Amino acid sequence: MDGTWLGRARSWLIGGIGVLLAACVVLVLALMWWWDYEPDHFDVVATAQARLAAKGERVVTGSVTTAALVTSAETLLDKRGGYLSNDRLPPGVFMDNVPNWEFGVLTATRDLARALRNDFSRSQTQSVEDKDLQEADPLFSSPNDRWLLPSSESQYRKAIAHVDAYLTRLGDGDDSNAQFYARADNLADYLQVVSARLGSLSQRLSAAAGQVRIDTDLAGDEHARQSTPAPSPRLVKTPWTKIDDNFYEARGYTWALREQLEAIRADFAPILASKNAAVSLEQVIRELEESQKALGSPIVLNGTPFGFFANHSLVMANYISRANAAVIDLRELLKRG
Repeated sequence: MDGTWLGRARSWLIGGIGVLLAACVVLVLALMWWWDYEPDHFDVVATAQARLAAKGERVVTGSVTTAALVTSAETLLDKRGGYLSNDRLPPGVFMDNVPNWEFGVLTATRDLARALRNDFSRSQTQSVEDKDLQEADPLFSSPNDRWLLPSSESQYRKAIAHVDAYLTRLGDGDDSNAQFYARADNLADYLQVVSARLGSLSQRLSAAAGQVRIDTDLAGDEHARQSTPAPSPRLVKTPWTKIDDNFYEARGYTWALREQLEAIRADFAPILASKNAAVSLEQVIRELEESQKALGSPIVLNGTPFGFFANHSLVMANYISRANAAVIDLRELLKRG
């Protein structure tokens, strides 16, 4: 009798453990599905107006761009599932698409924060840096996957608080407190960084299908030298494990860049109009908008360029290359007198 009871108890225990493990697996999979999404586009002008109205401040030149930086950074941390890049427990540790999206957003955030510190908030190279932006820039540059104290999230939240303080001081009416200079040269310098980012992303995405590339690193200058000679031509191909990583990093960067450029469209409207550059900026924004269309497949496909299956990386590279071409045209218009 005792043996029968022990056998039943053992069976119940094993069955209970099995049910518990199955429930844990289902819960992890459900959370992975719930967290695996990309936040929606937000209206940068309406967001800036609402944020400043809550502070009792007015919208001035630079408010929309600064508010867009704050809002995109807050979205990075507070989206569904929170910040996943430094997760060490399930389900975040099993996910890679969202962390790569986050890194793309973080890259755009770092670039704009540095431009605010070095260019937009300063009238000339000899002027004093803004105290809050001086603190925010290195905080945004903290490692993106740090989970030990201070964690990545805590550093980024401190950076957001400093940028938000700068935003508040912009609209307080004290001309010696904080400034934002919407000038053509400042915008052209920022767009040069944007162009370099877009060019790099385009090259990495294009390599998903494999490319034979000619070495143009020295631009044909016979007197130029590089540290290590490179073979030419050479085959460049992204490892299959990195294809979706590059794709979602590009999605994150273009999402944040679209928000930033829409804000710049509002703050730099007089400059863009005087340079006949508004249409060029609209073209950049349109290409970035196209790059954010929903993916019609559960995975990132990597078919051959003219094959039966789609190659999502090449499609994304196409939109990014066209956006970069429009950025280059825009910079040329801004540099003209």
